[in-house]
Amino acid sequence: MRFLKREGVFCRTCALASFRDMQTDTMVLGWWGPLSVLITPVTLLSNLGALSGIRRIPEPVAPGFRPPLDPGKPVFRRPAGILALVPVGLLGLAVFAFTALLLVGLVAGAGDHAGWPTLTAGSCARNDATWPEQDLEPEPCDSSEAELRVTAPVDGTCPAGGYIAYPEYSEDGSTSLCLRPLKA
Repeated sequence: MRFLKREGVFCRTCALASFRDMQTDTMVLGWWGPLSVLITPVTLLSNLGALSGIRRIPEPVAPGFRPPLDPGKPVFRRPAGILALVPVGLLGLAVFAFTALLLVGLVAGAGDHAGWPTLTAGSCARNDATWPEQDLEPEPCDSSEAELRVTAPVDGTCPAGGYIAYPEYSEDGSTSLCLRPLKA
């Protein structure tokens, strides 16, 4: 990684030629280092500020002591500029993919508790799975299918002979409840 800067008195044509050469070099060669992957996009964007300054330079009215440089083709009309679109595109794709995955994770994470039946202390439930797996469904306590009484843990523990419900079954999705068998 290195930072280059050309200083001097330039006419508009020479400044534009220098800008296009350096911007193209940065776009092609600026990515090949661990930190350069992060710094190159910032450098490319900050160089656009220099371009706006170049455009404010008036056109030369009288020839100087030597002819002006040929500004050449614009950056993205050069083969190196087109080649530079590969890392720029990959970086854009990575940023897009990261953002999309983050949003999907947030949306999916917010819905984790959705779909789980909610149990409250004092209610009853049945387990449609074989222990230790849990597929709990609320049941009226006077129903013949009710197998378990839901209670709140006392001092953070459940009484002996009971079970602990997955936290997802609680109202807040993070509190464990106790399950006491109704039939011994």
